[in-house]
Parts: sequence; C-alpha cells; structure tokens
Amino acid sequence: MTTKQRAYLKSLAMTMEPIFQVGKSSMTPGLTAAISEALEARELIKISVLKNCADDPRELAEIISERTRSQIVQVIGKKIVLYREGKDEKKKINLPV
Repeated sequence: MTTKQRAYLKSLAMTMEPIFQVGKSSMTPGLTAAISEALEARELIKISVLKNCADDPRELAEIISERTRSQIVQVIGKKIVLYREGKDEKKKINLPV
C-alpha cells in the first residue's frame, strides 16, 4: 500500500464509527471471524479498544491484521483502522494509484 493510498483510506475512516469493540476478553476466535466477515463486506473498518483491555492497541492491530489477512491503515490512541481488498467489484473502494 502506497502512502497516497493509506492517506486516502485514513480520510475515509475519519467519518466512520467503530463497528467492533475489543474489551476485557481481548481477541477471541469469534471476534476474529466477525472482523473478517466485516472486512469482506466493507473493506475498511474501525475498531475501538476499550479501557478495560490490558493489551496494547498497536499489538492488537498486528494480531488482528495477521489473523484476518488485512492491512493496518492506522492506530491512533485506542482506535484501529483496517483495510482488506474485497472481491465484490460494486463495493470496492477505488484507491488512488
């Protein structure tokens, strides 16, 4: 992913609300599967890490991106933005070249 593409995805993510929350139980197989399904449907998602989660958000982002085969767009504070290119042409985000 180029710097230009990452910047474009960050700008799209600015207006998004987090659709997942990682809490005390941290990463469960069910949460990983749900995140993967959401990436399939939306391509770009935002995840919120709650205060009661003991894990570092940056480390969590690494784990989630590994398990879901997605790319980390950004980690700011306790918010994680992930991107995975989808297969559906109609829903695709057109990234700048």
